[in-house]
Amino acid sequence: MSNFTHFAEHVGARPDKVYKSTLFESGRLLLGLNCLEPGQAQAPHTHDGQDKFYFVIEGEGDFLVGDEAQHAGPGSVVCAPAGVEHGVKNTAGTRLVLLVGIAPWR
Repeated sequence: MSNFTHFAEHVGARPDKVYKSTLFESGRLLLGLNCLEPGQAQAPHTHDGQDKFYFVIEGEGDFLVGDEAQHAGPGSVVCAPAGVEHGVKNTAGTRLVLLVGIAPWR
């Protein structure tokens, strides 16, 4: 895996579930791209011992972090501390592209 990449080279779609592509992975960090087509969702879930962030590159979606729900678009950062339930749904008519980081990883 190269130390340099462009997110557009990793964008994709799956009709049955969220498309995921790993950009970088070490024992300390996972950096990836999640692509949600209109109507697709990542069900609320938790990561024990791992913090997570979403950075919205393209599109819009409804995000849940703990008891807080918010609609977010390009440039927005959504942070989910370890152990806090979080999820996202693409409620727009275009693809939602998210840069996702999870640390520590594994």
